[in-house]
Amino acid sequence: MSKQRVIVEAVLAGKSQTEVARLYGISQPRVSQLVSAWRHGGWEALEPRTRRPHTSPNAISDDMTTLICDMRRALTTDGHDAGPRSIAARLTRAGHTPPAISTIWHTLTKAGLITPEPRKRPKHSYLRFEADLPNECWQSDFTHWRLANGTDAEILLWLDDHSRFILSATAHQPVTGRTVVTTFRDACTRHGTPQSTLTDNGLVFTTRHLHGPNGFEIELLKLGIEQKNGRPNHPQTQGKVERLNQTLKAWLTARPRANTLTELQHQLNEFTENYNTERPHAALRHRTPAEAYNARAKASPEHNRAGHFRIRDDIVSAAGSVTLRRGGRMHHIQLGTHCKGLVIRMLIHDLDVIVIDKTTGEILRELTINPDKDSQPRGLQPGPRKGTPRQGGVQKGYKRKPKK
Repeated sequence: MSKQRVIVEAVLAGKSQTEVARLYGISQPRVSQLVSAWRHGGWEALEPRTRRPHTSPNAISDDMTTLICDMRRALTTDGHDAGPRSIAARLTRAGHTPPAISTIWHTLTKAGLITPEPRKRPKHSYLRFEADLPNECWQSDFTHWRLANGTDAEILLWLDDHSRFILSATAHQPVTGRTVVTTFRDACTRHGTPQSTLTDNGLVFTTRHLHGPNGFEIELLKLGIEQKNGRPNHPQTQGKVERLNQTLKAWLTARPRANTLTELQHQLNEFTENYNTERPHAALRHRTPAEAYNARAKASPEHNRAGHFRIRDDIVSAAGSVTLRRGGRMHHIQLGTHCKGLVIRMLIHDLDVIVIDKTTGEILRELTINPDKDSQPRGLQPGPRKGTPRQGGVQKGYKRKPKK
């Protein structure tokens, strides 16, 4: 019950207006005013009235309200981002003058088109980084997707860090190291060679923590491209391509699920075209990724010959050889049976290998790996060899006995 009603009730109970005014600390004319209002309008006349003006010259029109709500529904149905900023950018591109972001948000909330969410971490608390030029850094990742028949597929993405431009989006079953190399080469053919790459530590991207470099790492070494890998269990490092995975899956979910890998690839092509050329991006000042990608000169690799260095210890097998894995291929380096059981150390610089006896430090062999051959034979060595020469062949240091 409001104070005004209590005052009137006291007067109706028999107290004088002067007494009531003194009791509740107001003037006697104010008490008389309240009693008069009650007599003409009842108890409702005593309740405080809204101070909101009958008209607002700054309010958006009904047509703009309808346009905002319709755009929200259409973008949501089509699987696109439909936040206030996205709506404002699309209104601008359509030739309209959008209201403030807060006004769009209040309009959507009033229409019941925004679902309240728990308070998120403020954006200013994130440490954002962005390549200064297109092709300065390419991010890559793959994500899983299930086809309509229940089989699993994987989608491999290549994204330019500076512009968020999708360089490649392809469907596979599954993504392999060879797939990564093939799609990377295709992207380089279409868009130029990047200065660096940024990926997670998946085995299709790097095997340096297990053994020698895989095919993708060798490709980067040949082209002079710097390789970067995020920390394990820290996907925020590759945040742009991780966010793209989320956007892509929302877009695919809004459409009939593909039955085959070919159908999924058609959907990926459609998504790539829309994302690159039609969808304004809030992080790009509402430009499209294609506009940002083509706005500046492209970066290129810093060609250095630092190469890939590593040291590998091994024991010579009974057959007189040691193995070296490179680019997913196992190479057998022949040392000779007289070296079997030796503990050796290999000093490796890209294709150049020096094999030394770990105990004495003696150099047993120097060679350049032939990447197309599994076996790396010793070739002809000076001095006599042990054993019987093969029939029909002449071995250096061996003289055939004359027939009797």
